[in-house]
Amino acid sequence: MSKKLIFLAVPVAIAVAGIYLYFNFGRDSARKTQVFNWFRDPSSRPEFMMTAGTKCGEAPFIFPTNGLIGFIWDDSFRPGHRHAGVDIFSGTEVGVTPVIAAYPGYLTRQADWISTVIIRVPQDPLEPARQIWVYYTHMADKQGNSFISSQFLAGTEEHYIKAGTLLGYQGNYSGDTNNPTGLHLHISIVKDDGFGNFKSELEIQNTYDPSPYFGLPLNANLNPDTIPVCE
Repeated sequence: MSKKLIFLAVPVAIAVAGIYLYFNFGRDSARKTQVFNWFRDPSSRPEFMMTAGTKCGEAPFIFPTNGLIGFIWDDSFRPGHRHAGVDIFSGTEVGVTPVIAAYPGYLTRQADWISTVIIRVPQDPLEPARQIWVYYTHMADKQGNSFISSQFLAGTEEHYIKAGTLLGYQGNYSGDTNNPTGLHLHISIVKDDGFGNFKSELEIQNTYDPSPYFGLPLNANLNPDTIPVCE
């Protein structure tokens, strides 16, 4: 091999090794290993399963669905990525596991939202002076057949709901029919822009750490190795 090729190959090999180490020995690799093992056999660890409607301690939110908390706030699936919410996996089939409202508020489903609703909470239970939004998504199958409750048609705006209201069912819709996501619910707590609108949930800086809302260790910076469950 020429010196030029060696010169080019070395940094590529280092980069590949770095990515491998990142995912296998990084900050939250211990928890991810447990999650991927559970994916292979969802019946293997019943002690990890949370139940819809559960309230952990004095936390204001109830748990929104049945399942295992697989990925949490500020997890990373690739270098540079920061997960802005919580992923809850039921281990069942699509369209089976109910999703309920974790807290009361005013529900909106925009006209083009197939698998998503967002609920405006005028007074954050942790800081009543501010408004927050609670975002729920992946409630459709991979072809885009919606599992959102028929009570909330596309275009619904500011429909008041109570905590525990059925929103829909877990699905695997990703927006790309050729690349479905794993079956789960994604939920995040989104910041208000100061003008009565929600910010983009795709950026973690536009979301809040959900830990105190649910009374669970849902921040990957503080919980690198444990699947969260109520004490």
